[in-house]
Amino acid sequence: MKLFDRSPGENARNYAIRVLLYNIINLELAPGSAVSENELSSTLNLSRTPVREALIELSKSSLVEILPQRGSYISKIDYERIEEARFMRLVLENAVVKLACESPEPVDLKKLKDNISEQKFCLEQEDTARFFPLDNEFHMLLFQSVNKARTFEVIQSQMVHFDRIRTLSLKSSKPTKIVEDHENIIYAIERRDTELAEILMTRHINRHQMEKSELVAAFPDYFIQ
Repeated sequence: MKLFDRSPGENARNYAIRVLLYNIINLELAPGSAVSENELSSTLNLSRTPVREALIELSKSSLVEILPQRGSYISKIDYERIEEARFMRLVLENAVVKLACESPEPVDLKKLKDNISEQKFCLEQEDTARFFPLDNEFHMLLFQSVNKARTFEVIQSQMVHFDRIRTLSLKSSKPTKIVEDHENIIYAIERRDTELAEILMTRHINRHQMEKSELVAAFPDYFIQ
């Protein structure tokens, strides 16, 4: 499990939530695995109370299952929840690329292109841990480019289940196609071609569906069957 320093002013409960959430999304805590309050308390150097509160909070998002008399478990990946998140993201991301293509003034794409350059560097270095936040940053920058930063924050709050499948996909294969998708989306925006941008974004967001059978076959214990 990856640990972080506590932020200034961060209370024990929020620290536990932040660390556990990171490790759940990044599959350091594997779907279906048991988690012990005592072990987590020792690892995080916290008392049991904030750890218990963190697990209860994460159970509200269905990331942790707390079973009386049996213990706590990291929830398995549920494709029904992923599908809901995918639907929300697809609708909003397509709306954003449409705004970018039809903006009266051309959208400034420099930060997005710089981000893609960093993604390519991560591919060369085979640094998948750094690639995931860069992938998130690309989409954040896209929303910011059309003044929809707060909308992206709403998406992020609902993406935890979707993010686990993205992480699994990154761990299973080199994310070359993701970078190509990003480059193609920027190309369509530069051409101000709304139809092409929406087609490319749809393919990008739906990519995990193409990999579903492969991922389930490779990691059957991670999924609700």
